[in-house]
Amino acid sequence: MVGHCGACCEGVRGIYMKSASADSTDFFAVRPECQDEVPKTKFKNKPGKTLSARKWQSAFSQDGHLDIAKVLSRIQRGGIHPSIKGVVWEFLLGCYDPKSTFDERSLLRQRRREQYEMWKSECKNMEPTIGSGRIITGPVITEGGIPIQDPSSSDLNNEGPGTPTPDISPRHDGSTSPSPVDSVEKKVLQWKLTLHQIGLDVVRTDRALIFYVNDSNLAKLWDVLCVYAWIDTDIGYCQGMNDLCSPMVILLQNEADAFWCFEHLMRRMRGNFKTSVSSIGVQSQLSTLAEIIKVVDPKLHQHLGSCHCPYFKVCLLMVLSHKELSINHTRDYDFQNIDGGEYLFAFRMLMVLFRRELSFMDAIYLWELMWAMEYNPNIFSQYEDPSTTTNNGAASKGKDKPLKQYGKFERKIVKSSSLDQQAALSVFLMAGVLEAKNKRLLKEATGLDDVVQILNDITGNLDAKKACREALKVHKKYLSKAKKS
Repeated sequence: MVGHCGACCEGVRGIYMKSASADSTDFFAVRPECQDEVPKTKFKNKPGKTLSARKWQSAFSQDGHLDIAKVLSRIQRGGIHPSIKGVVWEFLLGCYDPKSTFDERSLLRQRRREQYEMWKSECKNMEPTIGSGRIITGPVITEGGIPIQDPSSSDLNNEGPGTPTPDISPRHDGSTSPSPVDSVEKKVLQWKLTLHQIGLDVVRTDRALIFYVNDSNLAKLWDVLCVYAWIDTDIGYCQGMNDLCSPMVILLQNEADAFWCFEHLMRRMRGNFKTSVSSIGVQSQLSTLAEIIKVVDPKLHQHLGSCHCPYFKVCLLMVLSHKELSINHTRDYDFQNIDGGEYLFAFRMLMVLFRRELSFMDAIYLWELMWAMEYNPNIFSQYEDPSTTTNNGAASKGKDKPLKQYGKFERKIVKSSSLDQQAALSVFLMAGVLEAKNKRLLKEATGLDDVVQILNDITGNLDAKKACREALKVHKKYLSKAKKS
């Protein structure tokens, strides 16, 4: 019995948790001078609905098996209490198997922490600033592979949301371009060229929160993103990942745990950041959004098509309304031929999951609602052994598991046998937002700038739970109409 108690403490209470009795606004406090600049928080802990620390701990068996159905039901009714968000997210994102024991998870957690430290050591050997508590905001190497002697480090206390981006173009003495340094491998070179951009983004991330007044917390976010950029050889780091990673760093005290939580989120989100000259990362979601609206609201789809603007690049910059999500994502794209291009106004909302439209608390509340509704009990096994997805066909979809172990959204997909249904709940949520604005869009929108202006009204006004309910309604309507067509 003692052993089980110890495992319980390691698996639940041993992770960073604040007092469950504290007010929710105490967990993510906003700096006084920024109070008027950020959306007001709507989320409130609701006794009997919100998943509390007590209900969370009672959902575990003696040796650590988690009643995931019980947990999902609570989350979908009222979210998660801030004191336990981090540890619950680890299950929602597939870091751990609900059917594992405390001891099994403890061993896996330890292995992952050791793996992270190994990767971080590799990064530190290449760039000593990693793990030093400092952040680099200037290039450490030229595009030709020549080290820059004095890369600028951020004066973190003086950085703010409006801090200008310095001129970061490589400079060389003389009129001839330097020869590439053969000893710098391509992977290392690309990684080093990314470090200062990560730093520039980090010092602008959630700066309204008191949490980031502490320089060590900003450095922790930078370290996690730098290590991720090193291990993701295909995509590396892209602007916007900082917005997705920040909540993990805030919610999970151990840096390695925060890294793995972010890494698992990126497994479902990384496609949004995969870009080429002919496509943008969220193009598939924009195309899906277009198809959904075409089916559920043909009149609105036709109208949005008439708002199609030939000056896509200028319009997309206006849509993003945030410089760190504009430069790299708009350079050299063939905007005229983007599938779903008439829905470019949804780019930012899909890219960072409505982070900019909501307060920090409401944004992460929306995330956990969506993750709970999308939950598939086979997510852990699919991540640990990807072959189960391709080899088992329908079985990989989890029909061998009771439907109550699925989230509401995923459950409908399983019941309808829509095995090829790849649309994320966030796309249906965006469709729900458009449906809610249907009358104004049809009456007032004559161009893409009008669409953007109308949708800007949701900033600070979006109700997370209501938005998810509307998304489920749109999904049901879409499946019904698509089946008839």
